[in-house]
Amino acid sequence: MHQNLHLSLKTTCSTPALGMGSGGAYSEVCATAMDMANPLTSVMDLMRRLPPQKINHTLVDVISLKPEHCEDILSSVDQPLKIARDVHADRDYLLCDYNRDGDSYRSPWSNTYDPPLEDGAMPSESLRKREIEINTAFDQYREMYYEGGISSVYLWDMDHGFAGVILIKKAGNAKLASGCWDSIHVIDVVERPSAKISLYKLTSTVMLWLQTQRESAGYFNLGGSLSRFSERELPLGDSGVPITTSHIVNIGRMVEDVENSIRSTLNEVYFGTTKNIVDSLRSIVPASEEEKRRRLVQEVHTALQNKSQL
Repeated sequence: MHQNLHLSLKTTCSTPALGMGSGGAYSEVCATAMDMANPLTSVMDLMRRLPPQKINHTLVDVISLKPEHCEDILSSVDQPLKIARDVHADRDYLLCDYNRDGDSYRSPWSNTYDPPLEDGAMPSESLRKREIEINTAFDQYREMYYEGGISSVYLWDMDHGFAGVILIKKAGNAKLASGCWDSIHVIDVVERPSAKISLYKLTSTVMLWLQTQRESAGYFNLGGSLSRFSERELPLGDSGVPITTSHIVNIGRMVEDVENSIRSTLNEVYFGTTKNIVDSLRSIVPASEEEKRRRLVQEVHTALQNKSQL
């Protein structure tokens, strides 16, 4: 048994996988998509329908068709998070476009670039202190909800306040099953100190894939991504409460809500739909047994009706 199922918010049901070979239907679909009026929109639509664990391979194929859009494609498509080791802090951290400068990546733990970069982009001193506190908070959040994995938070200064990205990765690799959950939350914060409120705009993407390999059940691969956007105006807290603490509470609550919502959607809608489809195709109970049960139910129903008429 070999089954692939990929998920997308663009549809109300699962989207069949496309072949990942170097030719055939997959290349045909890519070429057709690239011929459409807006190549970038086509790329984004295509990526939502392909397995996230193979997205790097897919990007190479797509970029080879439209090399002139290389930068736009790479900056627009969310990719599975990669892990690096901070030798200064002796901790792992996550890599993405938001902590990259050239070919170097900044660690949230030691605030250093690897490979070393003298003039790399850095948050201001005050924002760096806030970044440290938010990293500590989401490190606890990750441990509480994921019981493992890696988290990293990166902030950068904006004229109206600040922006940042919260990254969480949890991977599992057992003998019979493996999988990975990648959360990417991009937050834009507009501070309004005079009104004691802030406007938070959160764009969240979760990439998930699960894979099992058992002799009794065969090979099963389930993967896809979901994206959500939320916007809230929230208070900065009472007098005496540090602004950073208010930001941690507000951002933390928004991330918690959207992750719970996405997890619920995956569990109830997509996995539930998959189960219903499989159940409708193949029953565990033999057809003869099902027929006996239906007859028994009908007999009981008829008997109760006759009894009520007496």
